[in-house]
Amino acid sequence: MKRIIIVFIFTILCSVIFAQEKDKKITLVIHGGAGTITKENMTSELEKAYKEKLQEALDRGYTVLENGGTSLEAVVETIKILEDSPLFNAGKGAVFTNEGKNELDASIMDGKTLKAGAVAGVTRLKNPITAAQAVMDKSEHVMMAGMGAEKFARSMGLEIVEPSYFHTQKRLKQLEKIKSTEKESNGNADGEGRGSIKVKYPDSKFGTVGCVALDQYGNLAAGTSTGGMTNKRYGRIGDSPIIGAGTYADNNACAVSATGHGEYFIRSVVAYDIGALMKYKNMSLKAAADEVVMKKLVERGGSGGIIAVDKEGNVAMPFNTAGMYRGYIKQKGEGKVFIYKE
Repeated sequence: MKRIIIVFIFTILCSVIFAQEKDKKITLVIHGGAGTITKENMTSELEKAYKEKLQEALDRGYTVLENGGTSLEAVVETIKILEDSPLFNAGKGAVFTNEGKNELDASIMDGKTLKAGAVAGVTRLKNPITAAQAVMDKSEHVMMAGMGAEKFARSMGLEIVEPSYFHTQKRLKQLEKIKSTEKESNGNADGEGRGSIKVKYPDSKFGTVGCVALDQYGNLAAGTSTGGMTNKRYGRIGDSPIIGAGTYADNNACAVSATGHGEYFIRSVVAYDIGALMKYKNMSLKAAADEVVMKKLVERGGSGGIIAVDKEGNVAMPFNTAGMYRGYIKQKGEGKVFIYKE
């Protein structure tokens, strides 16, 4: 009887220790865009709305991890929350192109297998991140674009919406304001790239949403979704759907999701570079992230930030702009969200 009692107690202790270690290990980090985000330009009501939505996304993702879900599942569910909110430049809150359309991009990557999926320039997919996941899991490709991506998504049974679903008055007013300013500064140019017109993109906020996660099985994943830049033209694609630039995950290094002026992130292969510094120079996550975002990008004139997590659950969230919507959670009920440079 004594032996049975000892075995029972030992089993209970092991279960408690395992549960504690699991909770310490699982980590989820999110961002909702970086740029000129300052307290002076934010009402208390809007700040509250942003923080509540960020917290909702954190809680959703953590619940997936806590219940034994994978990092990939957590990333998708978290980003869907942000895509469905008009607060962020992704999904429902996507900005308008110069032609008055909403063109969406997204990508996802599995740190265990290095498999990845992405979609670019789609206009009818309610949740582009789910299409990126389908490309990764259900096709032999990594990236699909435009009508082809939408046709594939439809064949996968993903939710298709009318383009008007993405229209919001806030984003439309932003486009009108920018086009008006552009017209004044370019004189009588026709707005189609002829004459002396210069295509300009606002740097007030590079809105993109992203999530990185570490699950209890030790696997990393990263995902990013965006509506691109207001007033973008000519089918412009940024870094968000490009593996290695806006999204990257490798169990031997880290998982990264970026937000910022995409052209600079593409040229600098930002997400991959952070992981490469960790793998080949044995740098810590924080040191590698700071080296790329706060030094290399700044020297090249790039603005933005990243979120990252490594296999030990260490978190990095550097940005070289005035603010970045961001947050992380490691234990239930203890999620932390930030907006400004705190």
